[in-house]
Amino acid sequence: MKSDYLGILSSIKKDIDDASIETKKDISLVVVTKSQSIENISKILDTGNISFGENYVDEAIRKIEHFQKECIQWHYIGKIQSNKIKKISKYFDWVQTISSIKHAKLLNKACDDISKEMNICIQVNIDREESKSGILIEELDDFIENILILDRLVLRGLMALPAKINVLKENINSYKILRSEYDRLKNKYKHIDTLSIGMSNDYKIAMDNGSNMIRIGALIFGERK
Repeated sequence: MKSDYLGILSSIKKDIDDASIETKKDISLVVVTKSQSIENISKILDTGNISFGENYVDEAIRKIEHFQKECIQWHYIGKIQSNKIKKISKYFDWVQTISSIKHAKLLNKACDDISKEMNICIQVNIDREESKSGILIEELDDFIENILILDRLVLRGLMALPAKINVLKENINSYKILRSEYDRLKNKYKHIDTLSIGMSNDYKIAMDNGSNMIRIGALIFGERK
């Protein structure tokens, strides 16, 4: 972890507070803790942050079990594998990477087996990148209709990872499209209240374009080795 993590967190939270005032909406921070130790997570927890994101199920379980007495919301933000879905249903509060009806049905069944509701976001591949998961923007309406019949899943919104080249070229079209779709869906469906875009390299642009949930790891902890 960077030695000045408290200062970095303070700076990020100030940016969030400023954006919240300007946009008149609450913006939440999910600290991404993949590859981070229990000790490092404890230090972040001591700052008052209670939302953490993990990419790898088995790695996350050790951390979640350690902090089980704490009031923490755990977000699964990794690629979903069918053989990990029962564990995801048991240990996580959110799944932000739903892009398959098959996986959604399996998650719904796993949650039903333990009488649990799961907050989910649909992952959108906004820039049509072959290397990334996610559905295409034009597939959203049909996809949502199939999600809504799954009674253990609470659809909270959209999640995306816009291409890094957007930031480098100051191209914000993808962010604007996501915001437009989110606003449309929020007015149509009662549970939708989350637009999860923005990470270490683009969180300010994302907040300027409607994101109310940002996911930051590298900026706080430094790049993984």
